[in-house]
Amino acid sequence: MNIQQQLLSTLPVLKVTDSLDKAIAFFADTTYSHIAVTDKKKFLGLLSVNDIACFEANKKVETYRYELETFSVDPKTSWLDVLEIFARNEANIIPVVKETGTVVGYYDLTDIVSVFIATPFFTEPGGILVVSKGIKDYSFSEIAQIVESNNTKLLGAFITNSQNDLIEITIKINSANLNEVIQSFRRYNYTIILGSNDDQFMEDLKERSDYLDKYLNV
Repeated sequence: MNIQQQLLSTLPVLKVTDSLDKAIAFFADTTYSHIAVTDKKKFLGLLSVNDIACFEANKKVETYRYELETFSVDPKTSWLDVLEIFARNEANIIPVVKETGTVVGYYDLTDIVSVFIATPFFTEPGGILVVSKGIKDYSFSEIAQIVESNNTKLLGAFITNSQNDLIEITIKINSANLNEVIQSFRRYNYTIILGSNDDQFMEDLKERSDYLDKYLNV
C-alpha cells in the first residue's frame, strides 16, 4: 500500500541557526508534537513540544541540538512501520527523509490511521478472533493455514500484545461463523481470548486505544 500520497510538504522545517521563537510559534498554531530541524539542509533531528517549554525562547536551535529526538522514516517505509514509529515515539507527526538527508515532508498520524481504517481488515464484513500462544510457538503461516483449512479467508492479522513470553494476535476472517475456526485454533493449542462478529469489536478497537485517543477523535 502506497502512502506517499499522504505526504505533507507545506509544513515548515527549521534550520539549526533559527531562533526557538519559530518553533514556539509553530507549536502555538498547531497541535503537532514535533518539528524537524536541519543542519546545512540535512536532517538533524526533531524538537518536541514537550521539551521546548523548558528551553529559552531567545536562544538558537543550535543551543539544544543534543536534546533533539532523531526518529524519521524514508519514502519507502511501509505504513505499518510508520504506525509503529508513531506509537514508539508518542508522536503525531513524522518527518520523511530521503537517503541524502533531505526532509521532503511529514506524515500526519491522522492521515496514516485513515489509510489503516480503509483496509479490508476494517471495511470487509466478517468475524474477529483474538488468540494467544507462546511467543516461540506461533507463526503467521500457521495462522493462515488454520483459517484457510476451514474454507475461510484471512483478511488480516496483527500482534496486539506481547508479554511474559505470550503473544496475542487479532485476526479478521471473511466469515461470521467462527465456531469451526475457533475449534481448529484450540487443536493447535491457541488460547481463544475473543471470538465475535466484528461490529462491536471494531468499535471497541477504535474507541479504546489509549494511544489513538490521545491524538485523534476516532
